[in-house]
Parts: sequence; structure tokens; C-alpha cells
Amino acid sequence: MTTLDLKLLDWQTEVMKSDARFKVVAAGRRTGKSHLAAISLILAALDEKPGKVFYVAPTQGQARDVIWHTIFDIAGDIIERAHINNLEITLAGGNTIYLKGADRPDSLRGVSLKHLVLDEYAFMKPDVFESILRPALADRKGSLIAIGTPEGRNHFYEMFAGAQTWDDWENFHFTSFDNPLVDKSEIEHARQTLPAWAFHQEFMASFDARTGGMFDVDAFIYYDENVKPIGDYYISIDLAGFKSQGQRKAKKRDNSAIAVTKVTPEGRWYVEDIIFGQWSLDETCNQIFAAVEKYRPVKVGIEKGIAQQAVMSPLSDLMRRRGRVFRIEPMTHGNNKKEDRVAWALEGRFANGLIQLKKGPWNERFVDEAANFPSTLVHDDLLDALSYCDQLAQIAYLDGIELPDEWQPLEDAIGY
Repeated sequence: MTTLDLKLLDWQTEVMKSDARFKVVAAGRRTGKSHLAAISLILAALDEKPGKVFYVAPTQGQARDVIWHTIFDIAGDIIERAHINNLEITLAGGNTIYLKGADRPDSLRGVSLKHLVLDEYAFMKPDVFESILRPALADRKGSLIAIGTPEGRNHFYEMFAGAQTWDDWENFHFTSFDNPLVDKSEIEHARQTLPAWAFHQEFMASFDARTGGMFDVDAFIYYDENVKPIGDYYISIDLAGFKSQGQRKAKKRDNSAIAVTKVTPEGRWYVEDIIFGQWSLDETCNQIFAAVEKYRPVKVGIEKGIAQQAVMSPLSDLMRRRGRVFRIEPMTHGNNKKEDRVAWALEGRFANGLIQLKKGPWNERFVDEAANFPSTLVHDDLLDALSYCDQLAQIAYLDGIELPDEWQPLEDAIGY
């Protein structure tokens, strides 16, 4: 039988040595989940026991991105053939590893499995396993490794909790600290800057989801004009459309907001001003130009969209007339929910005292939004504008991590 020089971390060895048929692994970011998954797939495929070997990720594209190259790196010369279009890798002896996506459930039916890896099961529909893949393990008495980072107390949590009492099941819990290849200072940096719930979920693999109010407004820090921090100004803008000339202010309509923030080299934010209102197109351009002229920011950003496109031409005309030209950075929400985007940009910074607010007339409105966020009954325009400073300043709260349009691998070498 072909032998491999497999290098395992201590926690990976613990999982592989377990005699349990069904293993559920909750692990933090960058613990080495993908490496463990690849090794289990390779060993199962090399086993002469009949049956197929499946790796299932939330989508087929993720299955390719996460595990394809990792299997090649580990298996190397024992790979007989591979088909990237079909996502099939055949090893010495003729057994094949099939990479699948849970978003295509029909491709998972009608098979007999000897081994199955569910990667990021928390992000799949539960019936993919319960109705399709669990029966596929029955006739061969196939084995399972369900592995991933928690997403609150959903079906992955139920599986993890059940594995404590179900026969032939075992659960495992590991954090990002269990991977000695990850610089511990990076994890500590994330602890200081991420929202507490996000750090515990993503790095400590906690199933306790965020609940209750997001911001403790009583702990907000204020400064006055005597404080002169050293740093660069950034202006981030959230536009809410434009009122017609002569139209009266609409109480229920969103405000446009212009957040002026000075960011220090250490990454502290001093929010100098947030200008907001319901303006016409010309008024909006004048407000933006006046803010730029006053604060001389190193970057100005406006959320991409119809409103951003509408201001570009008249704002350019205004620049030419006034003799001051500045670049507008188009900012994107990346198809992320506003709640998540605001939380990742602001919650951790506020909780750790990294954001201070200059005393001003806008404070009351801002605090009211923060105290009620997220709520469909209260506007969040000022919060939204400030959150975009995170994109402009490019001071990452976690090196290498961002909120993607969909779940994506971060590092093939050590997993996730």
C-alpha cells in the first residue's frame, strides 16, 4: 500500500486517532481545517474498502477553491489522474475523491459513500445531510467528518451537541490558538479590534451568537477641540437620494451623511464631524465640496450606486469652477448585510475605545442611531457613513480577513 509522509498538528492527530465513526469538529479560523479534511479524504480513498469518497462544501466553487490544491500538495505523485471540470481526483489503486457543492443537491443523490467530509456545514441547508448524505453512508457504514466554524446555534450546533451523547459520534472543539503556525499576536490583535461576538465565533469557535444591543452608548468616548490627534482625515459618504428643488423635508426619508474622521497611525479614529441632511443634488455636491475644502482629506469615498453616479458630473463641474480637484473612491458593501458591515467596522473599535467622538450637535443623532441599531424603526445613516471609513483608511482589523460576498478560503496551507 502506498505510504505518505503526513504532517499533522496535535489537534489534527487527536481527531484522526479517534475511533468514532462520526466526528464533528468546531474549529476557529486558520486552525488547519482544510488540511485535516484533505488528509482524511486521501486516506479514505487509499483504503481498499468499496464505496465513494465525497468532499462537500457550501458551493461547488468553494469546494474547488478550498480543497483541490490542498489534496494535490499532500498526495503528490500518488495521484493517477484528475479532472478539474468534474472536480474528481483519482489516486493510486483507482479510488476517486469527488468534490461537491451542497448548492447542487441533485449531484449528491444515488451514491454509496465510504467516507464523507462536510466542510462548513453551518452554511449548508440541514436537509443536505439529513435527507441525502446520511442515507448514502448507511449501506457501507461510511464515516463522516463534519467540520467548520460556528454560525450561531443552528443545525451545526445541534449536530455538535448531539455528538456528545449519540452512539459512535464524537465532537471536538479547537480554537485558532491550537495552530502553532499562526502568529499569536495576530489573534490578539483580532481580539482587541473585532466585535466580541465575532472574535469568539470566528477564532474561539463559539456557538454563542450575537444577541441584544450592538453598541454600549454609555461607554462612548468624547473629546473636545483641545484634543489635537496626529493623523490623516478621511471623508466617507452615504448618500440617500436627493430631494426635488423646493420639496419640504420628509421625516421618514433617509438622510445623506458625510463622516469626517481623523485616523492616527495606530489606527485610532477621531470622528471630527458628521454632516447630514436631506439635500437636493446641487446641495449635496456643495456639502461634499465644503467638507473637502475644510478638512483636506487624503481620501474621499462614496458608496457605489445610482446616487454616487448622479453626483459625479455636477461635483466635477463644481471642482473645475472652484479650482480644487479631488478623487472620489467608489466604496462597496460587497453584498453584505448592513448589520454585518456596520458591526465589523465599528462594534469592536467602540468596545475597545478605538473610536472617539468630537463633541458636537450631531452627537445626539448619532448616539440615538447607535443605541437602536439594528432597528427598522430608527435611521442608521450616520452609522453607515462612518462605517465606510474602514474601507478608506485601509487599516485592517484582521490581516487577511474581510467580509466576502460569499464564504471563501483564506489560506490553503493551514486551512479554513
